[in-house]
Amino acid sequence: MAAKRKVNNLLALAVLSVIVERPMHRYEIASMLKQRGKDRDMDIKWGSLYTVVQNMAKAGFLEAIGSERDGARPERVIYRITDAGRAEMRGWTTELIADPELEATRFTAGLSILGVLPPDLVIELLSARIAALAETLDSGRAELAELKGKLPRLFTVETEYGLTMLAAELEWTRAFRAELVDGTFPDLGFWRRMHAENIDPAEVFEMVERGKEPE
Repeated sequence: MAAKRKVNNLLALAVLSVIVERPMHRYEIASMLKQRGKDRDMDIKWGSLYTVVQNMAKAGFLEAIGSERDGARPERVIYRITDAGRAEMRGWTTELIADPELEATRFTAGLSILGVLPPDLVIELLSARIAALAETLDSGRAELAELKGKLPRLFTVETEYGLTMLAAELEWTRAFRAELVDGTFPDLGFWRRMHAENIDPAEVFEMVERGKEPE
């Protein structure tokens, strides 16, 4: 079971992952996170960085050790990780690796109400998605190939995983589209009739509850 964390925003874990190297102020932290592509690995909302760092300091994961001023810019507080912060980083990472958690995606949300769109339109939309996925997959694989030999594999495993998941999504989407195109998808006829005859959604839901198509 996932632990209840004092700071539950994944941005906090990202911060810990870079500040463990040396003390930094918030602008350095943001620069390091962007440089290392953590915004692609985690759901980072940059506008909340200031609040997250403050909350981590209150929780005892970071501590202020000084400040610096660059010209006319505001004073910048420098933080370092604490022993509690190191323990939090290890414990949180352990949980993320060991405990599977189903995560809803925008695609899943769309699929859950797919019936509101006519099948022919869905075929077009899936074609566009397939093209976009294939392009992203190709560029990601090229990028990963460039990193081989430059970085230890330990630092690219999240990219490998992401590309594997992307490839699986591409394969499923192609197969799903093929079923719609060749007519082997179950209930395709009724799906088309729903839109051709403009059947009321309430009637459709009633049909689903009865376990059969409306007359």
